[in-house]
Amino acid sequence: MNGADTAWIIVATALVLFMSLPGLALFYGGLVRARNVLSVFMHVYATACVMSILWLALGYSIAFGPGDGGFWGGLDRAFLNGVNAETLSGTLPEVLFFAFQMTFAIITPALIVGAYVERIGFGFVLLFSGLWMLVVYAPVVHWIWGGGMLSDGGIFGEIGVRDFAGGIVVHETAGLAALILAVMLGARKNRTTPPHNPGMVMIGAGMLWVGWFGFNGGSQLAVDGGAAMAITVTHISAAAASLTWGLWEKVKYGKVSLVGVVTGTIAGLASITPASGFVGPVAALIIGSVAGILCQEAVNFIRNKARVDDTLDVFAVHGVGGIFGTIMIIFFADDVSALAQFGGLAVVGLYTFVMTVVIAKLVSLVTHLRVDAETEVNGLDLTVHGERAYDMTS
Repeated sequence: MNGADTAWIIVATALVLFMSLPGLALFYGGLVRARNVLSVFMHVYATACVMSILWLALGYSIAFGPGDGGFWGGLDRAFLNGVNAETLSGTLPEVLFFAFQMTFAIITPALIVGAYVERIGFGFVLLFSGLWMLVVYAPVVHWIWGGGMLSDGGIFGEIGVRDFAGGIVVHETAGLAALILAVMLGARKNRTTPPHNPGMVMIGAGMLWVGWFGFNGGSQLAVDGGAAMAITVTHISAAAASLTWGLWEKVKYGKVSLVGVVTGTIAGLASITPASGFVGPVAALIIGSVAGILCQEAVNFIRNKARVDDTLDVFAVHGVGGIFGTIMIIFFADDVSALAQFGGLAVVGLYTFVMTVVIAKLVSLVTHLRVDAETEVNGLDLTVHGERAYDMTS
């Protein structure tokens, strides 16, 4: 065991959990109407709780167990069987590696929350998220990070998929699932109401930005120059995307919005995530600068052209950003296979699409996918959870 590596990953684990609680909850909560803010908090918070238990029970073993065949890790590590305080994973206590990866298993289904807020059934959220994490997320982790079929020596040859911190594993899977659920749900009754609290959105985005240092820097799993570079390029990409998003707003609409700039931050963070362990600051500047404009145009296309009510633009920001960053590795990094990068995106994309549809259909047989019209109009906070964040009803 390396004490310095262990200390850093303990900090990184806390930072990644901080991204979800309270970062993502505040970011998403500020973007919805006041009558639904508590339901968003509840979705993110409850998702964190459920994913933690499921990751212990099955998820970690499926992702990182020693299973044969390259598809999944098996169940040998279920409930951390065979793991104690002395067991090592590289230079880290394996229980710490488990905890660090658990925070990724929390935030990935929590990202999907942004696509269906203001109209989703709470029971559906919990059941769908749990099954999706076990059936989609955990196997994909095994394929790329657990030595499975998309890693080096897998189906794409000696050089496998390069995804440092989750462009495919986290952002493509969550983004596609979000888009699919948004299509299945249909649009909200009133999708034009602006965010009720842009200040809350900015605070949440700031927490996500800080937490992302643990997300990307921690993925080095060591205290070294690689971790330092991952943190540096993460920051540069986020800053660049924030500025280009705002500049593009100014060019198109004549004004720069706070919500727009901080959404650009998230686009830059998502885009650099897969590349953060393989590129330098100049590449990060380019990736972030393009991401601010690319993801904004994706938002406009999905909202206004495709007419899909992905409520908080999960696919346009996370999905498009993660896919873009994964492709950019081909141009800015060494020891990369274009076949593996595009092939990995295709395999994971197809698997995510099929299994998300199947899981959603199965869960909808057990519990309602969408709340009734009266509940949606009155807001989920009071109707579903019996609480209200504000005295207003707007």
